[in-house]
Amino acid sequence: MESNRNTGRGIIGIVLILIGVAFVGRTLGFFPRQLMHYIFSWQMILIVLGVIFISTRENKSTGWILLGVGLVFFLPDVIHFPYSVRRLFWPVILIVVGLLIIFKSSLRRKKPEGSNSSDYIDDIAILGGGDRVVTSDNFKGGSITALFGGSKIDMRNATLAPGINVIDMFCMFGGSTLIVSENWNVKLDVVSIFGGFSDKRRIKSDTVKDVGKEITIKGFVMFGGGELKSYN
Repeated sequence: MESNRNTGRGIIGIVLILIGVAFVGRTLGFFPRQLMHYIFSWQMILIVLGVIFISTRENKSTGWILLGVGLVFFLPDVIHFPYSVRRLFWPVILIVVGLLIIFKSSLRRKKPEGSNSSDYIDDIAILGGGDRVVTSDNFKGGSITALFGGSKIDMRNATLAPGINVIDMFCMFGGSTLIVSENWNVKLDVVSIFGGFSDKRRIKSDTVKDVGKEITIKGFVMFGGGELKSYN
């Protein structure tokens, strides 16, 4: 685990150095203007983020999706096509999200024997959403996907399972609100592009945290967002 973390930090460091070199070259006029157009494009941002996700995160499906979308819209700038690829933007987005949902289902951690389905959450909100209440006595995380919609998920009556539990989140043009107990140990590991995930919990100074229990909310938010609360 530590080796993977160091490798990921090294890759991020290299990417930052390359971005810095590109800015220096742009300022001093070392590189052709056409090359600068390619480097400082939104497609290249997606490609770079995809590489970082693939290299540094356990769930690599989001990284492959970002890399694929970036390449699909980057190639027409360097290779001539007889039609406008920009007209394919929304169809490609729908295909990408569909693939992501499939990959998330196939790559999701296998539930240990003896685990109940109520111990995991699997929420998909597309063009809508709703309210859900989780009451598991051994909650172990799960997956949340929001596309042009979102859900409000109340987990205040749930009890975390011992150890580190993970909620894998993907939000695009939408978002979700998660309501958790004040005594939960929560770690946020969400990457946001043109969006955000806010921690709005109101935690009292005398709150006693659960010992040996943690929930990590990790994932990707683009053109959307979400909130973490301890109240309605």
